[in-house]
Amino acid sequence: QVQLVESGGGLVQAGGSLRLSCAASGRTPSSYSMGWFRQAPGKEREFVAAISWGGGRIYYLDSVKGRFTISRDNAKNTVYLQMNSLKPEDTAVYYCNLNSEFYNIVRMRVLSPWGQGTQVTVSS
Repeated sequence: QVQLVESGGGLVQAGGSLRLSCAASGRTPSSYSMGWFRQAPGKEREFVAAISWGGGRIYYLDSVKGRFTISRDNAKNTVYLQMNSLKPEDTAVYYCNLNSEFYNIVRMRVLSPWGQGTQVTVSS
């Protein structure tokens, strides 16, 4: 079983920045891609960003390209999401998850139960 703990959310004004972190623990695969997802009130969870084990492949939701940056530290089993130029429509609970295959992350096929997520609220 893999445990995921997200942190770093908060309340920020439009145009502001936040940096999210997600630490994975437990029985992680020997190598795995990680991703960020979000769920806004009344909406389904959606994919936001994915990064491969070595960081050579990265993929973003179109609406966050140029504003969000995903990165990871494999020594710490941690993935980050730097969010700049935040917009009110970015308001959501943000989650991370993992899969051995990179494109399964993009397809939202994940291996671990969802964590508690971290709330991001962007005021206008």
